[in-house]
Amino acid sequence: MLKAKMEKSDNVAKGRIRFWFFICASLVLSVSLFCFNFSALIRDKKETQFKDPYILGFSPQKPHLLLSDTDLDVSHLTTWDDDLSSVNRSGVRETGTRSIHSDKSGVKDIDDLPIVEDGSELITSHANGEKAGRINKPNEESRVTAVESSSREDTSLELDPCKDKYVYVYDLPSNFNSDILKNCKAISLWINMCHYLTNMGLGPRLGGSQGVFTVKGWFATDQFALDVVFHNRMKQYKCLTKNSSMAAAIFVPFYAGLDVSPYLWGYNTSMRDSSALELVKWLAARPEWKVWDGRDHFLVAGRITWDLRRTTDEDKDWGSNLMELSEAKNMTMLVIESSPWHGNDVAIPYPTYFHPSTDNQVFEWQNRMRRLRKRYLFSFAGAPRPKLTGSIRNHIIKQCQASKKRCKLLECNRGGDKCHHPSNVMKMFQSSTFCLQPPGDSYTRRSTFDSILAGCIPVFFHPGSAYVQYLWHLPRDFSKYSVLIPEDEVRKGKTDIESRLRSISAMQVKAMREEVIRLIPRVIYADPRSRLETIEDAFDIAVEGVIERVKKAKREMLEARPYDNDANEEANNWKHEFFGTTEKHEWDHFFSKKIVNSL
Repeated sequence: MLKAKMEKSDNVAKGRIRFWFFICASLVLSVSLFCFNFSALIRDKKETQFKDPYILGFSPQKPHLLLSDTDLDVSHLTTWDDDLSSVNRSGVRETGTRSIHSDKSGVKDIDDLPIVEDGSELITSHANGEKAGRINKPNEESRVTAVESSSREDTSLELDPCKDKYVYVYDLPSNFNSDILKNCKAISLWINMCHYLTNMGLGPRLGGSQGVFTVKGWFATDQFALDVVFHNRMKQYKCLTKNSSMAAAIFVPFYAGLDVSPYLWGYNTSMRDSSALELVKWLAARPEWKVWDGRDHFLVAGRITWDLRRTTDEDKDWGSNLMELSEAKNMTMLVIESSPWHGNDVAIPYPTYFHPSTDNQVFEWQNRMRRLRKRYLFSFAGAPRPKLTGSIRNHIIKQCQASKKRCKLLECNRGGDKCHHPSNVMKMFQSSTFCLQPPGDSYTRRSTFDSILAGCIPVFFHPGSAYVQYLWHLPRDFSKYSVLIPEDEVRKGKTDIESRLRSISAMQVKAMREEVIRLIPRVIYADPRSRLETIEDAFDIAVEGVIERVKKAKREMLEARPYDNDANEEANNWKHEFFGTTEKHEWDHFFSKKIVNSL
């Protein structure tokens, strides 16, 4: 009897447990279904808010320009359908797209609004009967509009891999680029540049040259061909846009270096400056320019800054005045050598002979440079500069000759054209541990990048030869990949180059060589007809640098800070860019005297 009662009690308890379990499970299921339906409703509402392809940033055809509310009261023309659940007469639910309804002016749809090609806006007749006319937006208004547009795009382009990377390329009149190439025989007084501008600016292909080069990727590239090489690389850039309002930067494909080249010798300033003046006039009239006063614009000139930075109107002074024009001071000028005392130019690497088309070609070359045995402690390729005051090249040549078997010298002034054969230069650099890179006619040398390409540690005698130049491409800790021997110590006979280099330990030399080889991808320009997959080359790094620089300039404008290009600040530009300060430094004496305009 007692046992039966206990079993009955257990059954009742189990029944209660099942009952409450069923109640709890039902409650949880109901709450889950409610939350799911609510989130779906919210998601549906969010999705319907971005049906307009122009808000998404995708424009299958050229969008029409909408009139600004500040120029014309269009409240009677446009409505925004916020009621996402409303149903139209056809039974289709409205999705919050922008629509323009018919009114007395005859505008029935968004496609009826006028298209204006030059950036000004056509104002339709007001209700009071005023005549239609054109009005140009002031810079500040255009700037605010661009910022607001960018803010809207931030939401819709979160998954866009090109977000904040888009580049808009001007379609310039042909006299600024392609016509220059058609007249390529006139570009240089000494060589036929037509030969060196083949293969999209890379020049003729180089063979193996008895094992100096690998089979593919090598070209006889002229050191002043960067205008064309960079432009052709830009055509393959993965984030190009035809919508300038989406662009993080705007590229101006003016071949400034090739344009001025024929007129550097024997021509007056009017001839040297004509294209530059015509260009800035063309740019200043563009609506794209007016948004940020050109601070988002950049161009590439494959020459040193001094060829484009004449400060007077005297015919005897060197170069054109492109970089000294007020419009150009707002732009970013990429050159193969920048000025330490100015803020509108940035140095990027000279073109080398190596232009790989695949990642494997780069890796293969790097591994090959690691395996090389170095026959010479140091080497120098170049000619003396007897007419250049302060040049230390004669001292370097004498020290190299005195070192006999430890230094390899390739003299470029003894007749013949040894230095003009890429295989001769690269073979010597590949067989040397250190490569001497003294200043020549200016601070920098193409030879610096040839030596890095050959896995040879560069030895500099002036910080203006690389350290304060190629800030985007070379490490700021220059001791990792190079040696600095102050030129005054060589000039005054205080330093023996061989002894200085032999004092560096074998372990340190090994680490420096590896760092130099690691830098190879950063100082080469890939073949414009291909695209590297995992490697960033000099072009990629330069574009990233420009975009970051433009962001900073825009931020300063929005914060109403003065643009940093006054004379006092620019005098110490090299110091501020490299060290982040303008305090006194041991390098000050290197930059106490500017290069004159009569190179």
